[in-house]
Amino acid sequence: MLRRLPVLPTLLVLAAAATMVWLGLWQFDRLHEKEALLARYRSAQTLSSKAAWPRSAAETAGQLYRRTTLDCRKVGAISAIAGQSATGEPGQAHIAQCLLADGSEARIVLGWSRNPAPASWSGGLASGVIAPGPRLVADPPLAGLSANARPDPADLPNNHLAYAVQWFLFAGVALVIYALALRKRLAASAPRG
Repeated sequence: MLRRLPVLPTLLVLAAAATMVWLGLWQFDRLHEKEALLARYRSAQTLSSKAAWPRSAAETAGQLYRRTTLDCRKVGAISAIAGQSATGEPGQAHIAQCLLADGSEARIVLGWSRNPAPASWSGGLASGVIAPGPRLVADPPLAGLSANARPDPADLPNNHLAYAVQWFLFAGVALVIYALALRKRLAASAPRG
């Protein structure tokens, strides 16, 4: 029977299934990494000391969900995007693009309202929580707005277990389909007698 197996298709299916199993195992590793990251973010929320505003992507990862204060020297533009209030109501989050003293820029979520018209704010000190982006979610809110929903690491997806299960199922389905195709092919080519 082994001599009648098509070599190249069999090797391709086995290689594909092995790759899918490897991807499933990789997702398990990612699951543990994400759980550690979320635990670090939850811990950051409890720190009483203020963090410096991040200047790079590497710094951002280490400062997320910490409190900080920015001095917005010049407001470039204020826009409103879909957002959620601290009480869970849908509405508009008002975001200011700010120029800081060192020449860098930062986005500040000033607060929340039902009104989509951009809020009016001329800049100044803003305290709040560093959220992904990075952006500062002002707490207390500014420009006479209501409190925006506070950034929460629990909102970050951690679906790596589901991805791992999917990859294992893909591998299993590929092997079952190939086994059924082989069985049909071998049955068709078997001598009748």
